[in-house]
Amino acid sequence: MAIFKSGNPAMNVFENTVTLPGSGTMTETGTLNKFFLLFLLVMASASLTWKAFYDGVNVMPYVFGAAILGFITAMVVIFKKEWAAYVTPVYALFEGVVLGGISATYNNVFAKTAPGIVTQAVLLTFGVVIAMYVLYRFRIIKVTDKLRSIIFTATAGIAIFYLLSIVLGFFHINIGFINEGSALGIGFSLVVVVIASMNLLLDFDMIEKGVAAGAPKYMEWYGAFGLLVTLVWLYLEILRLLAKLANRR
Repeated sequence: MAIFKSGNPAMNVFENTVTLPGSGTMTETGTLNKFFLLFLLVMASASLTWKAFYDGVNVMPYVFGAAILGFITAMVVIFKKEWAAYVTPVYALFEGVVLGGISATYNNVFAKTAPGIVTQAVLLTFGVVIAMYVLYRFRIIKVTDKLRSIIFTATAGIAIFYLLSIVLGFFHINIGFINEGSALGIGFSLVVVVIASMNLLLDFDMIEKGVAAGAPKYMEWYGAFGLLVTLVWLYLEILRLLAKLANRR
């Protein structure tokens, strides 16, 4: 049992991690390789859902089902990190089904008013990832405990707000600006995109700290998983923002 104790909140994820015999330790290259594998799995299942949508299949039941199963597998990865190598690829496949269905829907709805909206969202997402990595790598933005706490608090606030909007929706109470193209709605989306982007800094920092701490090899899968979760969130928020901007035209 390897225990990494630290007063640094970024290191809490490495506490009580189990070192598997002969497994080696976490590396940045290994984490990046696993992320690319997960990304390919996402793209593979997303392409299937996309094709099914344009073949006339009602993909929404599959999207909702995959979203639920994806949430369950994500919880398994979070609470049983040593299982990450087996569960994370399954999560990536479920996530791809969700992204493929949502992307195809947006692409179809905005085919006339904002052609290529999905391509734009993808390019912007990777542009943001590259920019945030450069800012992190060259320490233009330093991940301090204070910044980490601010990002964590803001992210938790957004999650609670989204959850509240879903609950209120069951009672036919809608928080309009979440999906509307009003100035308030666009402003809200911009804030969420910024917070999602800042979470990339935490992912990069977590991976770097894990390597420095000599975390178990399977934590490469966990680091890749965390990066994928943030990337998916960022993409969906950028897609939502572009849709709002298209609605104002």
